[in-house]
Amino acid sequence: MKKYFLDNGFVKLDSLVSLSEVEKIRKLYDGLLYDKKRTKGLRSDLGGVENTRNSTEKITQIMLPSSIEPKLLENIAYKRALNHTRLLLGKDMELDFDMLINKAPYTNTITPWHQDAAYWIDMPDKRAVSCWIALDDVYEDNGCMWFVPKRDEIIKPHSFYSEGGALHCTANTNEAQSIPLNAGGCTFHDGFTLHFSKGNITSNQRRALILNFRPKKMIELERKQGINHTGVRKRIILKSCGRIEIRL
Repeated sequence: MKKYFLDNGFVKLDSLVSLSEVEKIRKLYDGLLYDKKRTKGLRSDLGGVENTRNSTEKITQIMLPSSIEPKLLENIAYKRALNHTRLLLGKDMELDFDMLINKAPYTNTITPWHQDAAYWIDMPDKRAVSCWIALDDVYEDNGCMWFVPKRDEIIKPHSFYSEGGALHCTANTNEAQSIPLNAGGCTFHDGFTLHFSKGNITSNQRRALILNFRPKKMIELERKQGINHTGVRKRIILKSCGRIEIRL
């Protein structure tokens, strides 16, 4: 598993937690998903604001859900994801932040090709991994993850895909692989790995819990610079590499 991850920038785990643990997360997840008052300030729509008359969030993102609902941290998923992360990248890895991303039924809105590192500040130790946990069975029609095997640690130029929405980049995706998962399964990917998901054209939610890990010293460095991953986006143009850095 470690070799595959280091060679390709991502790896699949068929089962991180049982369906009974998934159900515990779903209950807490749905409580946050449908409560805009509790999640105010940490909530956004990665689908953008192209239709302000439509109140349906297409891709709901809620940052730091465990800061609102601490019971999430009690779920075994957090401990197991951390254990796997330490096996992949080292014993000094710790949880940096968590988030919820849901694709609502029939919204058919893609998450464009991007690299997570385009959202982050530059750090001397670039080790990082995101654990993407499926809380529903995921496949192409409802928005499973797609990855392009990593070739190098270069961040491509990124721009906003839509107003108020996610970042995207242009890339060769001929080798892209879709990764269907059953509920309770997960993927791990690093910050440089290109990834994407199609829109949800089904009648059900597509719920995912994402846990991001990086070295403890790098988390401390982020916090000293005021980076706490609340979801507040400040755009900084870096002319040297032509990318847009989004500080969260």
